Amino acid sequence: MSFDQEIQQAYTFKGENILMGSAVLDGKPVAGVRVNLPLKTMNRHGLIAGATGTGKTKTLQLIAEGLSDSCVPVMMMDIKGDLSGIGAQGVLNDRIAERCTHIGVEYSPSGFPIEFLTLSNEPGTRLRATVTEFGPVLFSKILGLNDTQEGIMSMIYKYCDDHQLPLLDLKDLVKVLQYMNNEGKEEVKAEYGNISSQSTGTILRKIIELQQQKADVFFGEKSFEVDDLMRINDEGRGIISIVRVTDIQDKPKLFSTFMLQLLAELYASLPEAGDLDKPKLVLFLDEAHLIFQDATSALLQQLETVIKLIRSKGVGIFFITQNPNDIPQSILGQLGLKVQHALRAFTAKDRQDIKKVSENYPETTYYKTEDLITQLGIGEAIITLLNEKGIPTPLVHTMLCPPRSRMDVLNETEINQIVNTSKIAKKYNQVIDTVSAYELLNEKITEAATDKEAKEDEEETPKASSKKEEKGTLETILSNPVTKQVGRTAAGILTRTLLGVLGLGGTTTRRRKTKSWF
Repeated sequence: MSFDQEIQQAYTFKGENILMGSAVLDGKPVAGVRVNLPLKTMNRHGLIAGATGTGKTKTLQLIAEGLSDSCVPVMMMDIKGDLSGIGAQGVLNDRIAERCTHIGVEYSPSGFPIEFLTLSNEPGTRLRATVTEFGPVLFSKILGLNDTQEGIMSMIYKYCDDHQLPLLDLKDLVKVLQYMNNEGKEEVKAEYGNISSQSTGTILRKIIELQQQKADVFFGEKSFEVDDLMRINDEGRGIISIVRVTDIQDKPKLFSTFMLQLLAELYASLPEAGDLDKPKLVLFLDEAHLIFQDATSALLQQLETVIKLIRSKGVGIFFITQNPNDIPQSILGQLGLKVQHALRAFTAKDRQDIKKVSENYPETTYYKTEDLITQLGIGEAIITLLNEKGIPTPLVHTMLCPPRSRMDVLNETEINQIVNTSKIAKKYNQVIDTVSAYELLNEKITEAATDKEAKEDEEETPKASSKKEEKGTLETILSNPVTKQVGRTAAGILTRTLLGVLGLGGTTTRRRKTKSWF
């Protein structure tokens, strides 16, 4: 079988496809040999890799356009801020016209329906989630807690459930930890057992570390609903949700926290779907290395588990990064579609990395993969994917189609216009400060302090009153006329007796005289 026949047969599929481009052999496009991507296997996940400036973003854009046209919603992480152009139609130029001629396609510029989402203060619809929605296990993995600390976290959630203390944001969790370590220590010990102050202190420090990466803006209400990621516009196109995260590149903890929660929420809320004719939702994670940067082994294991299982829910995940080695091998092995753009070999280590990368692809007699990776031009890639039977297709050097949307970014005015006309922005951008654990515990502490003061006052009041009553009784007795007379008589007798003892006879003489008067 010739190259033309083998590739044509391998990349022709039933059902809906996305045209990726034309096959290339010996550096030249082969007329009529097209490379398609079947929507049926898009839930098997994928990888788009390559050095800076080789065309990764445009490949992402191309696939997202095809999905939107096929009524499939898309979500993209825009870390570099260069994906917004998909909302406006492209402009035909000489380079695009030449490429379309080589591939044998007609260029039809088009803009696509987009929605801007944000984790921070960037313009767009706010994405939030509550601490309760994470649950103790997932939250413990995010913080990197050990088994003992994870047990305490479970106890915290249990305590809040039992006492109707909603955990909405991080300040709620911090307040509960402080309460358990101070005012409520005896209460918690009596109900759930003793909690080490050292362990709660460690957990508190890890939460503060998360707060320092501006995670406070993510935790809270109103929680984002998965259904709002899976919308179709009035024209039957899938809406492309662009998460603007340009200001959290230096906050990998926040980024990985958001991604893990999103994947877990998708898995928990979507029903089992099996292998559909096309996916329900496809996620593109640009600069994917940020998700795995500083991630604990427990967190990586959780990600691996979710990625393995979420495909059965009809969700596909694409990782976009510079080097495939940025992706852990356990996750890389789950990615059915691989689009490899050029890598550059400037050092001996680079050459070793390229050799390792080339081993990830099927063997072929048409190309020397290790050399080809360094010779690919801009907008060219080597591709392999899973066919409808789940079998990897032959490796093919492909000249990729140009995106039909704008290859540049939208300006500030265009972005604000899209945000202002959003159908979901008002739903999520309203600030909600519901009474939660923080307020309820503060109220409880205040009431306890007030009750304590009142009790102390009650204990002191009877004593003061008793003394006052005793004093009042004595004064009453002493002020009585009879008492006064008795007192005067007694005083007189005492005085006379003393004078007699001292030998002063006045009294005796008077007494004798008095007696003689009788």
